This record gives sequence, structure tokens and C-alpha cells, in this order.
Amino acid sequence: MAPETTEASALLAQVPVFEALEAADLERVAQVAVPRRFDAQQVIFREGDTSDTCYVVRSGHARAVREHTDGRTIALAHFGPGDIFGELAMFDDERRSATVETLDAVDAIAIAGQDMRRLLREHPDIAVKLVIALGRRMREANERLTRQSFQTVQSRVAGVLGQLVQQAQAEGAGDKDVLVTITQADIAQLAGSSRESASRFLAVLERAGVVTQGRGRVTVHDASALENYIY
Repeated sequence: MAPETTEASALLAQVPVFEALEAADLERVAQVAVPRRFDAQQVIFREGDTSDTCYVVRSGHARAVREHTDGRTIALAHFGPGDIFGELAMFDDERRSATVETLDAVDAIAIAGQDMRRLLREHPDIAVKLVIALGRRMREANERLTRQSFQTVQSRVAGVLGQLVQQAQAEGAGDKDVLVTITQADIAQLAGSSRESASRFLAVLERAGVVTQGRGRVTVHDASALENYIY
């Protein structure tokens, strides 16, 4: 196996969508993957574009956004190493449902939809495993949305910060003083709250010594303390 294929297989093994695949299956997917690099603040694809490729992040960060009818941009998700986006392109070529743009320089591997669909035709067992994994992700997303509908703003904001801390720690951050690069507006949107409500709660966390805010960033001093606000 070529070194680049071995590296791609190892990266794919970290992605929940591919977690049910065996080593041989991962190698087959890795063989149709190609490396891609994007500069900071670059649009990878726009809402409404043809859905022809999915991406797995190797390094760097990106976010998915949608534009509201009033012109506001709404953040839907943040992506870091090991995250996949545009994965429905593996199955069809429907229009993109959101815009994905980089926050800093991003290295990724790209899998063209036509290549993946050919692979699925040749190896139907891979298709079955992917459908099961995607179904699991949908159930988890529905459960998360259900929980959020019963949570307070404070609980949702603390939950978003906790997830971002976990992502940073997966990239090598320590247990204390974890730097999260994100704006208050994005935190609010990810938590499904107004910016004003999120800002007030972040100020509460700052007074409690849990976080320190800066321009476009939050330093979480004690991630375990966030759990006291999630219920």
C-alpha cells in the first residue's frame, strides 16, 4: 500500500461514517481519495452548488453556514481534524444545503461522488455498512436536537463550548486553558440562541473564572466546570 493511501486509510478510520468498515474497505475508499488544500477564509463550496465531492479534514478548521432570507449568515457546524462534510455526495448529486468555508488553512482528502458510487456498486457490502452508520448519525442528531429543545440557553452554550474543547483536546490541547477560536455570534448560532443571551452567559462564565474571552476566541480554563451548567 502506498504511504499516502496508508495515511488516508488511517484518517478515514477516525471518521464515524466509516467506523463500521474493515481495513480492506478503508483501503478501497482511500484509493479513490485525493489530497486537497484550501487557504484560510476560502469557500470550499456554496449552498446551491452541485453536490459532487465529500471531504475529510486532515488539519485545520472549517464551518458550515447558511444565509438567512434577511441576509444574515447563520453558523450550523464547525469541522476539525477527522470530521467529514458533504458526505451525502457519496450517494447522490443533489444541491448543497449549506456553504462550507475555511477558518484557517485546511488540508483534507476529497472523495468524488462518482468514484464512491462506483466503489459502492462494486462492493455492495460497503454500501450497507455506510447506510447503517449514516442512520446511526441521524438518530444521534435527532436525539441531540430533542435534548436541546428542553435545555436552557446556558445549558446549550455550555454544551457547545464543551464540544469545541473536546475537539481542541483531540488536536493536542491540554486539560486546562484550552483556546477555542470562535466568535460569540457563532457560539450563539451553534447553541440556537440569540447573541445577546449567549453573551450574557459567557460573561457569567468569565466572572466565575471558567473562561476568558478575547476577540474571536475563548480560553476555557476549566472544562470540567462547564458540566455544572449542562442539564
